[in-house]
Amino acid sequence: QVQLVESGGGLVQPGGSLRLSCAASGIAFSFYTMGWYRQAPGKQRELVARITSGSTIDYADSAKGRFTISRDNAKNTVYLQMNSLKPEDTAVYYCNAVRIAYNRAYWGQGIQVTVSS
Repeated sequence: QVQLVESGGGLVQPGGSLRLSCAASGIAFSFYTMGWYRQAPGKQRELVARITSGSTIDYADSAKGRFTISRDNAKNTVYLQMNSLKPEDTAVYYCNAVRIAYNRAYWGQGIQVTVSS
């Protein structure tokens, strides 16, 4: 059974930081591209950042310079360090695991991040 479990969300003031974690089980984690997506109310889900099995990283323009994605294959965990948070970063953040060669894709249940004073 595949599980992606996000943690670390919550309420933070503008300019603050949060670190999201996604612990994966039931997959060969090191072979997967891991990503963080977010969905704000009334908007489509969008990519925030992703890291391939070879540690190639892509960021959305909105995340560049503020967010850092990383992975620990020994812990089957992917992280998203979010700094200088803005109210527009408020959304439900989802962890994603993809292995294109095997046509496999999985989502976490999502975790709320709210940036507000």
